[in-house]
Amino acid sequence: MVLLFVLSLSKIINQSPWVELFYQEAKTKYKPMKVENTKAQMRKGILEYCILSLLSRKEAYASELVGTLKEASLLVVEGTIYPLLTRLKNEGLLSYRWEESSGGPPRKYYSITPLGEQFLAELDNTWALLVSSVEQITKV
Repeated sequence: MVLLFVLSLSKIINQSPWVELFYQEAKTKYKPMKVENTKAQMRKGILEYCILSLLSRKEAYASELVGTLKEASLLVVEGTIYPLLTRLKNEGLLSYRWEESSGGPPRKYYSITPLGEQFLAELDNTWALLVSSVEQITKV
């Protein structure tokens, strides 16, 4: 009896014009997520941390940073790096110096400042906590 009621109700609902309207609205309102977009956002989120970490080891120019990040599969282009380097410099976390290049225009070498080192230490702690938390949730 209950099964018959459910089947009858299902038939009524599926023939209802509001179900079709709802379906069409949902189709236009919600676009399927693309995993590549999410992966790119995850990489962008850790880019600042990675750049500070690299510069804590040695000074570098933007093309060097791009190469190192590409080798680590963090696929970035120079256009992504320059605004970030400028922002980090403006916040006092990086400094730079110009050096003549034997094969082209002068290069701007970036280095981490003492304030940048302190900031990086905080990010190191946050990263360790974040990794631990994510592993706790995702490793069942």
